[in-house]
Amino acid sequence: MTVEGGIQGNPLSEFAAAADALRAQRPTRNPRLREAEQAFAENRLADARESLSRFLEKHPADPIAVHLMARTALRLARKEEAEALLARCVLLSPDYDAARYDHACVLYELNKAEAALTELEALLEKDPRNILYRNLKAVVLTATGDHAQALGWYRAMAEEFPHSREIWTTYGAALRSVGLREECIAAYRKAIDLNPGNGAAYWGLAGLKTYRFTDSEIAEMRRQLARAELSGEDRVYLHFTLGKALGDNGQYEKSFENYARANAIQRLAIDYDPAALTKHVRACKSLMTPEFFATRRGFGSAATGPIFIIGMQRAGSTLVEQILASHSAVEATAELPNISLLAEHIGEKIAPLHESSYPAVLAMLDAAALKSFGEQYLETTRSHRRLGRPFFTDKMPYNFLHVGLIHLILPNAKIIDARRHPLGCCFSNFSMHFKSGPLFGYRLAELGQAYAGYVELMAHFDRVLPGRIHRIFYEDLVRAPEKEIRRLVNYLDLPFEEACLEFHQSKRAMDSASSEQVRRPLYDDAIDQWRHFEPWLDPLKRALGPVLEAYPAAPPFQE
Repeated sequence: MTVEGGIQGNPLSEFAAAADALRAQRPTRNPRLREAEQAFAENRLADARESLSRFLEKHPADPIAVHLMARTALRLARKEEAEALLARCVLLSPDYDAARYDHACVLYELNKAEAALTELEALLEKDPRNILYRNLKAVVLTATGDHAQALGWYRAMAEEFPHSREIWTTYGAALRSVGLREECIAAYRKAIDLNPGNGAAYWGLAGLKTYRFTDSEIAEMRRQLARAELSGEDRVYLHFTLGKALGDNGQYEKSFENYARANAIQRLAIDYDPAALTKHVRACKSLMTPEFFATRRGFGSAATGPIFIIGMQRAGSTLVEQILASHSAVEATAELPNISLLAEHIGEKIAPLHESSYPAVLAMLDAAALKSFGEQYLETTRSHRRLGRPFFTDKMPYNFLHVGLIHLILPNAKIIDARRHPLGCCFSNFSMHFKSGPLFGYRLAELGQAYAGYVELMAHFDRVLPGRIHRIFYEDLVRAPEKEIRRLVNYLDLPFEEACLEFHQSKRAMDSASSEQVRRPLYDDAIDQWRHFEPWLDPLKRALGPVLEAYPAAPPFQE
């Protein structure tokens, strides 16, 4: 949930409008503040920040100015700064509901779920029927893994607001997360009945994987796409859904055409620099030599509990997680943002003190700091661990960017690299619209470049930390499951349990794009799905280069 309203990656107009109305309850009357507010509205963030800084020098206790400065900081991706400003704003004006709501939002983004729930309880005590507060509470509960309670909140909202397309759409997603398939379908269809152009609901149905769209549903999606007034977000969702529906029908060229349109629209809405990943990989390789790690042997927390499942999305990480969650010693959590938030904190708060940047600043951290960060990770993930098992998974795929940091702060943690054929993995990303997914997922060439960078970075860590990372290939896991599962469990130093082979029988709730797939026994029909689309994958192949040719090995990279 972003402070500016709406669920990240899936803006919901009803909630966004409610958030705007909440903020409008305290209008800006001071002319100097109105200038800053106008600059903020026009996205002239530097101007807004400068104007607000001058105003706050003279009026440091003005809650409206502090609130606007926090919103500016958040739009500049300075989440910690925004959180501090919002906390100050609430202290200055405890009845400032918009600031308290925004504080709850940013606390959620910073993975401080308990603090977010505390703010929401204060708001709900004052206004218990408020749909904005109730929805955010359900979102936060889902993030903490409390799917049953979250479902109760969604169900109550659907009953109380039966004409809200947004509520029925999110209710459908909640039903899907706990495996209530038929109720989920009914909820999505209700959302579509309320608004036939509801792309998110159509995409929710597509996410059930085994759901097959009828000819009449396909025709209706095309009619909706012909409407000039259809929102850009609904248009993206409908093109992705048509891509899935037409691919299921064997109409692969038309399917790819819809995927390409969806990705092209989405790519226009994001700011992504492909060179940033290349720069990060080079920085890691330059810094993290065998000598670098040898001189820091014994640093970090001694904890053995975390199991990191990393890699590109759509490479089988949810399957690996489900297998491990079936073991009596392992608890599955979610795709936790804790490591990336820690990396952001180090880069934004600590690196400037050393006139450095992340990851170079890691060389300047002593043993005490690294141990503290490891223990901080354990503490901030505690709310996600409810079963008291000795081991737990963190399935954030893009933690591959921070393997060096993980090793420094948690040297005894296990790291599993889930890998899939580059064309299969990248096309699966291209055909998927994530709630909050990879920014590089919307152009084939950028996807290939990112996959190649990931392989290069993992090959480096294989060289400098031999045996540290366990690699599991999706194709091998599907074709020889018992062999690969035994290898996996052996890497974790755990006894083998037959339940790991029966992972699909688990009733565990999951908020994942692959949740329906891992509720089925292993099947190999997804392995070569990309081959139907191979005629249109040349940009991807060129970007992958030798990484594609060498798979499953990694090509030699220059160190």
